[in-house]
Amino acid sequence: MKLYSDRITSSSFRRSLIGAAVLALCAGSAMAIEPFVIKDIRVEGIQRTEAGTVFSYLPVRVGETFNDDKSITAIKALYATGFFKDVKLEADGGVLVVLVEERPAISKVEFTGTKEFEKDTLVKALKDIGVGETKIFDKASVDRAEQELKRQYLSHGLYGVKIVTTVTPIERNRVNITFAVDEGDIAKIKQINIVGNKVFSDKELKDQLALNTGGWFSWYTKADQYSKTKLTGDIESLKSYYLNRGYIEMQIDSTQVSITPDKKDIYITINITEGEKYKVSGIKFEGETFGREEELRSLVLLRQGETYSGERLTATNKLISDRLGTFGYAFANVNASPEIDQKKREVAFTFFIDPGKRAYVRHMNIAGNTTTRDEVIRREFRQFESSWYDANKIKYSRDRVDRLGYFKDVTIDTPEAQGTSDQVDVNLTVVERPTGNFQIGGAFSQSEKFTFQAAIQQANFAGSGTTVGIELNTSKYSRTISFSQTDPYYTDDGISRSYEVYLRTQQPPALNIGSYTIRQQGGRISYGVPFSEVDTVFFGIGLERSKITTDATSPVRFKDYVTSITGNKDGIGTASTNAVPLTAAWARDSRDSALTPTVGRYQRFNFELDVVGRQKYYRAVYEHNWFKPLTPKITLALKGEIDYGHGLGNSSYPVFKNFYGGGIGSVRGYLSSSLGAVDNVYGDALGGASRVIGNAELQLPFPGSGQDRSLRWFGFLDTGQVYQEGQKMRYSELRYSSGLGISWISPVGPLKLSYAKPLNAKPGDRLERFQFQMGTGF
Repeated sequence: MKLYSDRITSSSFRRSLIGAAVLALCAGSAMAIEPFVIKDIRVEGIQRTEAGTVFSYLPVRVGETFNDDKSITAIKALYATGFFKDVKLEADGGVLVVLVEERPAISKVEFTGTKEFEKDTLVKALKDIGVGETKIFDKASVDRAEQELKRQYLSHGLYGVKIVTTVTPIERNRVNITFAVDEGDIAKIKQINIVGNKVFSDKELKDQLALNTGGWFSWYTKADQYSKTKLTGDIESLKSYYLNRGYIEMQIDSTQVSITPDKKDIYITINITEGEKYKVSGIKFEGETFGREEELRSLVLLRQGETYSGERLTATNKLISDRLGTFGYAFANVNASPEIDQKKREVAFTFFIDPGKRAYVRHMNIAGNTTTRDEVIRREFRQFESSWYDANKIKYSRDRVDRLGYFKDVTIDTPEAQGTSDQVDVNLTVVERPTGNFQIGGAFSQSEKFTFQAAIQQANFAGSGTTVGIELNTSKYSRTISFSQTDPYYTDDGISRSYEVYLRTQQPPALNIGSYTIRQQGGRISYGVPFSEVDTVFFGIGLERSKITTDATSPVRFKDYVTSITGNKDGIGTASTNAVPLTAAWARDSRDSALTPTVGRYQRFNFELDVVGRQKYYRAVYEHNWFKPLTPKITLALKGEIDYGHGLGNSSYPVFKNFYGGGIGSVRGYLSSSLGAVDNVYGDALGGASRVIGNAELQLPFPGSGQDRSLRWFGFLDTGQVYQEGQKMRYSELRYSSGLGISWISPVGPLKLSYAKPLNAKPGDRLERFQFQMGTGF
């Protein structure tokens, strides 16, 4: 690094310290001064530093007797501040004169040529090591800053980076520092060689590595850029791959990383010894099992005669440790000791169990919540303070908090309480996400003319856990005004209450379908009663008034409905009905997360019955979601739904209660709500009284997203159909589709994009291959 300044001596500070030390040794001779009483203190030579600052560090005061010892102490104290590169003390008729020469201060730090990093990020990083605006200039710190910059660039594969540092003096004893960066070209991985493998092919092993020689997504993943951290992770991945397939003696002998002279290409060589494949010959237990050896043995995932798996061994240790944790043994230690028989190529394991002391929970601590109130989180806890430690209850607590949907991430740890041997603290840390959703938009089309849409929903209103929603949707043909509120803890014991009031009007344009008008107004209230950690039963009642108006162009289905209500044979006119729907529902939620589940189930059954209103009917909905992790990164998600409605007595099923299918949430690739029977004249879907839906998704992390579960891509297979009242559900009429998609928990809400190919579309089906949805995920 070159410094362009003849006023700044890099070693002046060190020389002054040496001078101070010499002064201390020689104070009794050459540097001796006549002691005197200090009448006043005067500071000279300061430009930026306040005189009061000098006085605060000076270890002598007016009225004290000044001598050699105090002189040495004062010089040392002022040098130690780091503000000065030269300090002298003189006496002037009883006045102590402090002569200082300030070290320059940094006025500005600038960067040129930086493209790989944001300048604000670099400024903050260098300020942490002492190089920043207003800080005292120190050549050693600038040298460290330059090396830190190079290190950052090397970690990003820019091995040809060159940095020239310029220090420019300016007025008032200040300097500007400029880092001129020539980033050069990014060094890419040209080749990865694995030497010593015989059992598995190069391709199989390279598929386990995060580093590679480049591909379609390399611009995003940067997997072709060398990183020591990634290489360390890849070595562990190779070991795990072999250990999980029985090669217990596999070793990584060495790794070599070389770069070409032009610093553009990197070659990586990994030398391995595979060893032999081993099978499990036996399992034994040693230590304290509390008479539960058979129970603990049932948790062992390794089986005699099967190939050894390191992954299963690790999982077994955790299962046994967690099981002991449910009895309060928070510090249980489980170690599996192998006994290898190289001749037979077998390995036996002895599990040594040390439960330790039974532990209590001292404190349940919450961190990270800036909006959500502590009580909203704490009421989800199933582990309590001053009670026995229970690993299951702690897991339930974490899962219940995550299922609230208010947080991007929920983690929990149980450190030992300091100063005790039988207590732990449970620390739950959350990362909040925006739970409010405000949408506003407008559009103009030939059929709808001008439309305006606005919706507000706050799922965690003022951090109280209460959900409040207001919806306003108005256009020439459709209007909705509604208000809703859900209080999940209406009572302290967890009974919830929800209510909604609404006014909806629908009048489809005559260009697309026969004219009719549906106007509905009403409200509902329901209560939820928890019966277990995952089960809740709901009871509710509503009041709804529906009015349907038809004319000569209306679909036959709507005319028939008007006829059934008014008796008009032509089906033209207005039919009004009042309904008092009673609802009963059951929900079971054992998912690990409401937003990005990877394991567990979500089930719900809802039954709606109206025997009071004029148009009597019942309506049932059953939905089942199942999530299974196939690997730590891949999740299989299955969903099935069966819906059925029917009129009671002589009443027909109300057309405004119809089910619809097609689009995201049912069968992708088909136009939203287009499946089922269509109007004979206009060809538009009319929905039906019953519906069946099935979805399967294979969910994977998006390339380069690491452990971020909020961004995923998926492959899917959908099926479903809508049937009329009294029509049999024939599987031959099901529609199928498959495709790919991306889901993202974006700052404005969950977003889902999909591209689907209908597999058995029939003539008349309305297709829509690309679809997107803003709303709750699958």
